[in-house]
Amino acid sequence: MPRGGTPISIPDLLALFRVLCVPAIIGLVLATEHTSGRYLFGIAAVLVVLAGLSDFFDGYIARRQGITSTVGAFLDTTADKILVSGVLIALISVDRASVWVTFIIMTREFVVMAIRSLVAIDGTLVPASVAGKAKAAVQFFALGFAMLRLPDPWGPLYFDEYWMWLAGAVTIASGWGYAVKFGEAIRQVGRTTDP
Repeated sequence: MPRGGTPISIPDLLALFRVLCVPAIIGLVLATEHTSGRYLFGIAAVLVVLAGLSDFFDGYIARRQGITSTVGAFLDTTADKILVSGVLIALISVDRASVWVTFIIMTREFVVMAIRSLVAIDGTLVPASVAGKAKAAVQFFALGFAMLRLPDPWGPLYFDEYWMWLAGAVTIASGWGYAVKFGEAIRQVGRTTDP
């Protein structure tokens, strides 16, 4: 069933909301270099929380109303990737995110997005896994904590940096799970197209 009987459904609007949050959050993060960062980071963190909630309700509403689709699922995951990647790059510029963690997350996200796009050409939908949802939640928490950094480190790292590395680890783990699913989807497509 299409992802809504109207030109654009509520889940799609929520995904678009996340995309629209990206320039606002990036602008707030970058502006902290020139003005009071505490309040700007606070506003940016609120937007990250709202984006995370929209991600949850996006999938919940789509499943509840039975309006999931390949296009809708692609829009949902693409919005997440644009948001997380864009904000991580902005956080690097103000020394609130690790270059290595950002590289790990962005590489995984865009490789998965590329493979998902190839599989979707045949109309095959690889649904989000529990690990994928957990990954998204940890990433949103890591972004929020990076913006609300505590004044003192916890041992060798700040509290938010532990979350960043956790996000990187969960991202790799969920990426492996998707690789297995993609392999199964590709084999299924191969079997259905065999003469």
